Amino acid sequence: MDNGRVVKGTNFIELKDAGDPVEVARRYNEEGADEITFLDIGASHENRQTIVDVVKKVAKEVFIPLTVGGGIRQLDDIYKLLDVGCDKISLNSSAVANPSLIDQSSKRFGTQCIVVAIDVKKMPDGSYNVFVNGGRKDTKLDAVKWAKEVYDRGAGEILLTAMDKDGTKSGFELNITKAIADSVDIPIIASGGAGTMGHFKDVFEIGADAALAASIFHYKQVDIMQLKYYLQKQNINMRI
Repeated sequence: MDNGRVVKGTNFIELKDAGDPVEVARRYNEEGADEITFLDIGASHENRQTIVDVVKKVAKEVFIPLTVGGGIRQLDDIYKLLDVGCDKISLNSSAVANPSLIDQSSKRFGTQCIVVAIDVKKMPDGSYNVFVNGGRKDTKLDAVKWAKEVYDRGAGEILLTAMDKDGTKSGFELNITKAIADSVDIPIIASGGAGTMGHFKDVFEIGADAALAASIFHYKQVDIMQLKYYLQKQNINMRI
């Protein structure tokens, strides 16, 4: 989300409008999505809080788990979001700036509530760095080391987005997804690059526990239930 609207871009830029958040969330709830992840991409960069009133409206319309991130800097921000109906919160820039927030929030609310989002980009030497502020700032942190740290600090899940793959529909970034899935004992949500049903099969087979997609669902290029039936036929356990 950006400026109160659902948006989708490529490599975190060239954002295009994809609809009203309440209407989009309602549609995904009806179409069979397992969860909705709702990220206010400008909140950290613009130094403002997540739009709680919009989250409240969305939460009233969906009956599947709702994860919300963007602009969460302190425990009180988490209280406000859980209070209006979201099920999990996602920390990203604030977790890098203040890693103890992961420890504090997981102890206060339970690890099941705390998702740490990690936005990564491949470097010329083949390593992967962590980026923050909506992909604008290179932290120089190694992605695998950071994933291990957030796991040790109490993160319940990791939302891993490959910036190079975002919006390209060329397939998930399998190398870093596998490396992180192999290094921590919590669910990994793979994000960035979904373009075909086969891409989902590929990322589940290398160790991802969930797969997030935007473009192909926003613009109705792939039907969620058809995707689930396809994956079930590929011997991948699906909630149908």
